[in-house]
Amino acid sequence: MHVAHVVVDGVIDGDQVNARIPQLKEKLGADGMLSVDALADAYWMLHAQPRSAWTFELDLRPYKESF
Repeated sequence: MHVAHVVVDGVIDGDQVNARIPQLKEKLGADGMLSVDALADAYWMLHAQPRSAWTFELDLRPYKESF
């Protein structure tokens, strides 16, 4: 069994956010929100990763976030 911790640190560019706060996407700009498809890809990578190089934690943040 493989258990992992995933930190989703950002606004997800999904239907609920875009319907409730449509101006947020413009305010955050290009690469300011997490893509639903990119999140799905990250979770699939976590599921399908080779046993010889497992990760137990992923931090997912939008590209534009300042650290």
